[in-house]
Amino acid sequence: MTPEILFSSLQLSLPELMLAGGAMLLLMVGVFSGEKSVTMVNGLAVALLIAAGLVLVLVIGDGEAYNGAFLSDPFARFMKVLALIGSITAMVMTVGHAKAERIDKFEFPVLIVLATLGMLLMISANDLIALYMGLELQSLALYVVAAINRDSTRSTEAGLKYFVLGALSSGMLLYGASLVYGYTGHTGFDEIAAAIAGEERSLGLVFGLVFLLAGIAFKISAVPFHMWTPDVYEGAPTPVTAFFAAAPKIAAMAVLVRIVIEAFEPVTLDWQQIVVFISIGSMLLGAFAAIGQKNIKRLMAYSSIAHMGFALVGLAAGSQAGVRGVILYMLIYMVMTLGTFACILAMRRKEEGNVEQIDDLAGLSSTNPFMALMLTILMFSLAGIPPLAGFFGKYVVFVAAIEAKLYALAIIGVLASVVGAYYYLRIIKIMWFDQPTGDFAPVAGELKLVFGVSGLFVLFYVVVSNPLGLAADVAAKTFF
Repeated sequence: MTPEILFSSLQLSLPELMLAGGAMLLLMVGVFSGEKSVTMVNGLAVALLIAAGLVLVLVIGDGEAYNGAFLSDPFARFMKVLALIGSITAMVMTVGHAKAERIDKFEFPVLIVLATLGMLLMISANDLIALYMGLELQSLALYVVAAINRDSTRSTEAGLKYFVLGALSSGMLLYGASLVYGYTGHTGFDEIAAAIAGEERSLGLVFGLVFLLAGIAFKISAVPFHMWTPDVYEGAPTPVTAFFAAAPKIAAMAVLVRIVIEAFEPVTLDWQQIVVFISIGSMLLGAFAAIGQKNIKRLMAYSSIAHMGFALVGLAAGSQAGVRGVILYMLIYMVMTLGTFACILAMRRKEEGNVEQIDDLAGLSSTNPFMALMLTILMFSLAGIPPLAGFFGKYVVFVAAIEAKLYALAIIGVLASVVGAYYYLRIIKIMWFDQPTGDFAPVAGELKLVFGVSGLFVLFYVVVSNPLGLAADVAAKTFF
């Protein structure tokens, strides 16, 4: 590698280098200052993520780095910005709750920064080895974060379950990558596509593709690799769950899109069948399994499984409209989820601390009308009721599926939406029509900000839908 190529590579990966160097410095600050540095490290970590986001938007252009293993293109930049927004918002939400949730350790923000670095590397990966390195960096940080409250049996159990199942999924992904390398002789996505296009596809390659997709399906908690999601969502501290539900899903979905559309484009029919299967499974399981849930975090886990299924409807189309639909769906999903988790974090009683039962929301409209109104808007949007953002998210992916003649998939998606509406409407009914069971403690300012902004975005999405749609279109054009 010549000095010019190295310099250009370092320039393209500047946000990632900032996060890597910043995480090391924050670790040093925490180690030498002790526990009293928690607030400062948290603030510096948020500032670091914001700075990386600004550099990404204002400085970074298009290009390849490190001999083609790292890509900077409109799709990568759009998804990276989403992942950074998810991480920043999740960290802001922890500010007033770190002590109560027993995650007031300086390691927490450092691990979040390292997990975010892994996500950015995943999104830009143009090579199976680069993808695996980014994925593992993210996963190892997330395993620790899930179990960071060592005094809680539930948190420790959540971390252990996530670690064991995560290790299994990493093994499957590696096995798939080794099969793909064995049958194509390449690890780079462009080279894999060229090798497949030039010859008749082999059964071994399809097996490799299946294992690769299985490993990534675990990360987006798609059926049948969803089993960790309800237990980890319920067991992990709520600010951690909010982070899990947003940023890592964005990164994993971006990786899935890049692999199937770029590396395996010549065998579209093969991966399309797999994506259709996991999409239908995720939508149906998410819709029906959430009905009996009494814990709101478990309900959000099944809701997340269903929403990943809806996003995959767009990917199954395998078209530019489909990829655009996936991008918009993930953006809307992230906003709705972060807003909902801000409301869940605000479910706090002075004497009991955080409460998680859906019935604890009874009569919220009379005790905290603003929070009840925002949560109602978010629930209607999650259910896909027009004219809220959630409706438009589902509309773009279903239209893409219909254009690709996947009529059965679109019909199943609509029916699953109708079933899913039941448990969202039940929460609204409990908030507005049931008798109050007691007041919540005053809501922290940062949580009000998050669920207020989320609610307004969802409500007035129509106003910003055009510029966001154009940006998503530019990002989707990367592959076509």
